Amino acid sequence: MADTVYPRPQLVREHWQSLDGIWKFTFDNKREFDHPSDQIQWTHEIKVPYPPESKTSGVGDRGFHHACWYERDFDIKPEGDRVFLHFGAVDYRARVWVNGLLVVEHEGGHTPFAAEITHALKASGQQVVTVLAEDDPFDLAKPRGKQDWQLDAHSIWYPRTTGIWQTVWLERVPITYIQKLRWTPHFDGFEIGCEAMVAGPQEGELTVEVKITHDHKVLADDRYKVIGGEAHRKIALSDPGIDDSRNELLWSPERPTLLDAEVTLWQGDRILDRVRSYTALRSVAISRDRFMLNGRPYQLRLVLDQGYWDDTLMTAPSDEALRRDVELAKAMGFNGVRKHQKIENPRYLYWADKLGLMVWEEMPSAYRFSAQAVTRLVREWIEVIDRDYSHPCIIVWVPFNESWGVPNLTSMQAHRNAVEALYHMTRTLDSTRPVIGNDGWEASATDILGIHDYDANPDGLLSRYGSASQTQELFDRRRPGGRILTLDGYPHRGQPIMLTEFGGIAFSKSSNPNAKKDWGYSKVATEDDLLRNYARLLEVVNNTTIFSGYCYTQFADTFQEANGLLYADRTPKVPLEQIARATRYLRNPPPGEYTEPVVINNEK
Repeated sequence: MADTVYPRPQLVREHWQSLDGIWKFTFDNKREFDHPSDQIQWTHEIKVPYPPESKTSGVGDRGFHHACWYERDFDIKPEGDRVFLHFGAVDYRARVWVNGLLVVEHEGGHTPFAAEITHALKASGQQVVTVLAEDDPFDLAKPRGKQDWQLDAHSIWYPRTTGIWQTVWLERVPITYIQKLRWTPHFDGFEIGCEAMVAGPQEGELTVEVKITHDHKVLADDRYKVIGGEAHRKIALSDPGIDDSRNELLWSPERPTLLDAEVTLWQGDRILDRVRSYTALRSVAISRDRFMLNGRPYQLRLVLDQGYWDDTLMTAPSDEALRRDVELAKAMGFNGVRKHQKIENPRYLYWADKLGLMVWEEMPSAYRFSAQAVTRLVREWIEVIDRDYSHPCIIVWVPFNESWGVPNLTSMQAHRNAVEALYHMTRTLDSTRPVIGNDGWEASATDILGIHDYDANPDGLLSRYGSASQTQELFDRRRPGGRILTLDGYPHRGQPIMLTEFGGIAFSKSSNPNAKKDWGYSKVATEDDLLRNYARLLEVVNNTTIFSGYCYTQFADTFQEANGLLYADRTPKVPLEQIARATRYLRNPPPGEYTEPVVINNEK
C-alpha cells in the first residue's frame, strides 16, 4: 500500500519517511547469496510493498520461490537522535542489512518488526538497505493462512505472498522516547487504562503527561511519574450519568466515538518526546447466551472478509481502498467483519475504529501439527495481540479455525492441549475480550460456540436451529459440517451460539454453472436469484432465537471464489440498499431499531 499516510495509527510522530516505491529485486531460489557484499544479480525492479506475485508489483511471478532479495538507496543523516527502520510485514523470515551491517532478523509473515539503525548510518546521508526474505512455499508447519501450496490457486486457497507486503518506513525518535502505548477501556468505572513504556537513558525525573480530548473538549490532562521505564494509570472520566449523555462518549458501530490522546514525555520541565494516539470507551463481554456491547445484548451481523485484491493480493491497493472496504461492509447492513485467515493492515483497523465496524481477528493457520508449528503459531499470535490490543474495533480473538493445524482433536490429546493452551494464553494476555478457541466445530475451551453450516436450503437451517428446545440434541447428535460441534467432555455451558460461516452463494457474470472460476458452496444464475436466496437465508438466520450473531460468507469474490456479495473489484452484484435490507431483516424488530420497510420476496 504505497501511501503517504502514517502507518502506525495509534502511536503517531511527526518525523517519518516512507521507503515504499521502487526497489531492486531478484529471486534466489537456490540460495546463491548470503550477504549484500555478494555479487547479487538484480533481475527486476519491484514496487514495494506489493508482493512479487502481484501484478502491481511489476514482477507478477506466481511460481514457487523460496527466497528473494530487495535493495534500495535512501537519504537520511544522523542528527544526534535515533533512527528506526520499520517493516509492516515480511513473509516469512527476514534479514535486514543497512550499509552492509545486519540490523535485524525476524520470523513471522503477518507481524511488524523494527530495528534501530543509527549505528549503521553513514555521515554523508547516503544509505543502502538490503532485505533477504525466505519463504518456503511447501512448508505447511508455518502460519500461512489462505496461501496455496499448489502452483495454481485451488478450492478455498489463493496465490502465495512472498517477501515484503506491508509498508517500509523510517522514523526519527529522541534518545529517550515513548516506545509503546497500550489502552484498556474500563466501562464499568468510566475509566481508560493507559500504559506508557519509555526506552532509552532515564536520568532525572521523568513524567508522562496524558491529555485526552473529545470534540475539542478536554476530558483528562494529568502527569504520571515514570518508574522502571513504565507509567500505568487508570484515568477516570467524568461520568455523565444518564444514558443519553453517556452514549455520546461510548464507542459502538452506530456511534463510533473516538477519544483523541496526546502523550508527552517530560524530563523535569523539558519535553523529550510527544506522540498522538486515540482510544475509546467501550466494553465487550459474554453474559449467558448473549454477546454484550457496552453492557447491553448486541446481535452481531458479520461478513467474512478474506482481505485480498486481484492485482495486489494481500496488500491493499491504497489506504482509500481499506477505508472503502469498511464503508461497503457497513453499507450492506453489517456491523462487523470476520477477517478470515489474515492479520489485516493496521490502517484497516484504524478505519474500522473511526467509522464503526467491529472486527473478529483470526490467526492464519498452519496445516501440519508439530512442535515447530505450535512454537511458530504461539510466537506470532503473541505479536498479533500485542500489535492490535488497543484497537476498540477488535471484539473477539480466534486462534484456530475449523481444526486447521490441529486435525485430530477428537483423538489426540496434544491437539486438544494446543487449542486449550492458546485459548487460555489469549485470555491471559487480554482478559477484556471473548476468545473462540477453535471456530466452526470440535469446540473445547471457548467463550462463543461458532458453527459453520453451508446448507443452501434455508428450511434446512430452520429445521436444524429453529427451536431452542433442540439445543441439547444439536450438540449431542448433529454434525452440520460433518464434525461434532463440541468435543467429548466439553458440553455446551450456555455460551452464545453463532452461525459463524454460512451462505456462500456464488454468482458470476460468466453465467456458466460449471466454470471452475465460479466456485461457491451453492450457485445461482441471476442477480435476482442471488438477492432472493440471500434474503431468505438472512430472514431465517436473523429470526432464529438460538443465534446471538452470524457471519455470512462472503464480502467479495476472491480469485476462483464467486460467492461474494461484491465482485472482486468491490462493485456490488445487487444494489447495496437491497443487500442491507435483507441483512438487517427482523420479523419483530425492537422498537425504533429499523425505520424503513424491508422487502423480502417482493412483499412488504
